[in-house]
Amino acid sequence: MFANIIAQKNQVVAIQEKLQMIIDSGSDFQQFIKKKQELNAAVSNLYNAIEQLEGTGVVIKSVDEGLLDFPSKRFNEEVWLCWKVGEDEIKFWHAKDEGFMGRKPLVTSGFPAGENGIDPSELERLK
Repeated sequence: MFANIIAQKNQVVAIQEKLQMIIDSGSDFQQFIKKKQELNAAVSNLYNAIEQLEGTGVVIKSVDEGLLDFPSKRFNEEVWLCWKVGEDEIKFWHAKDEGFMGRKPLVTSGFPAGENGIDPSELERLK
């Protein structure tokens, strides 16, 4: 799922670049309008993909950096399990008021699977 979001974002960026080239070249309105409509559709698709992933309970912290947080509990404290693109599994967590810089190594004890949070084994399905 997240790979789809990255692909959608890259498509938006590519269309934006083409649209700027059309503007810079002084092309006619028809070419501009067609490309602008294509951009609008691509942005809509990107937001729909983000909404679909976040509808599972995952929070996208940064598409550009590939950061996802998963709500969980650790010793009855609400925390975020933290994953970054390139990591093969969830290995870190941080408190609700901390961000990426507050990541701590994940110790598997103290994180109940499926109890008020996403089971870390769900990561593979969300990639």
